[in-house]
Amino acid sequence: MNPVLVEVTRGNTIESVHHGAIAVVDANGKTVVEIGDIDVPVFPRSAIKGLQAIPLVESGAVDKFNLPLEALAIACASHNGEQRHVDTAAAMLSAAGLNEDAYECGVHWPKRVEDHAHLHAAGGPGQLHNNCSGKHAGFLCASVALGLDTHGYVEESHPLQREVKAVLEAMSGVVHEQDVCGRDGCSIPTYAIPLRNAALAFARFGTGVGLDKSRATAAKRIREAVAAAPFMVAGTGRFCTSVMDLFGERAFVKVGAEGVFCASLPELGLGVALKCSDGGVRAAEVLMAAVLAAKLSSTEAEKASLTPHLLQKLENWRGFHVGDVRLSDGVMHQLRNS
Repeated sequence: MNPVLVEVTRGNTIESVHHGAIAVVDANGKTVVEIGDIDVPVFPRSAIKGLQAIPLVESGAVDKFNLPLEALAIACASHNGEQRHVDTAAAMLSAAGLNEDAYECGVHWPKRVEDHAHLHAAGGPGQLHNNCSGKHAGFLCASVALGLDTHGYVEESHPLQREVKAVLEAMSGVVHEQDVCGRDGCSIPTYAIPLRNAALAFARFGTGVGLDKSRATAAKRIREAVAAAPFMVAGTGRFCTSVMDLFGERAFVKVGAEGVFCASLPELGLGVALKCSDGGVRAAEVLMAAVLAAKLSSTEAEKASLTPHLLQKLENWRGFHVGDVRLSDGVMHQLRNS
């Protein structure tokens, strides 16, 4: 069992705990931090959207359709479904001569209740409100640019998904086997890989080490787009947007479902992958904030901005501070001294 890394308190008493694992690896494959079992395969889910966007650039679609930075950023997104997200994804489809009917990602309501009201009057959300609509718009744009049939683009057998898989295997250094293949919430294939390899992929993503010139350039364009438009990657009140707005190109950070986070720290040449064993996103956010606090040199203002993510205060319905989500003893010491 992975160690307890995060505690949840009520008053001064620990009420719940979250077990987890953290891998920090450099671009040559050297493990810098190893906490818990980082070799058991896990599904990185949406945490690897930055890698899945590489074929969008390599296909020539970004230049062919003159896609702006916001479009490249939303291709990496698990967004809130706010109007700016919807409009950007729709514009990507239009640029490729497509519309919402081309999507195969499914429909769900936007994340924020504030965005529900006008949709009730309009008959409900569409696939553009799906948190993965930007990634799927990227898949569709790449398919059109490559002259591929867009029907069935979410299937493992589709040429675009085979290319995405090839990119993931090359970046992570591990074969994505059929017996660890599942289907993600937005219907694309997802493969379970060790955290160690996911971290390696993001170290390469941030440095270009081990990549050919074209792929290194594609990764750099994606990182720059996300740093320039962090709102598109998540949205209002979201960890990824907040942290990347704070650190810019110094940190590419992406959440995945079931308590997974990945990050690239280009100036340090490091990649990060972590998972909360119980799938708890709140604990995964605390762990990623801890990695950033331990590894990145920060100004006092940056430290102050990161603190609410590192120590999440819990309030009841009357606004009373009733507890915290915090690191367990010794975790920060392990991160800082590795």
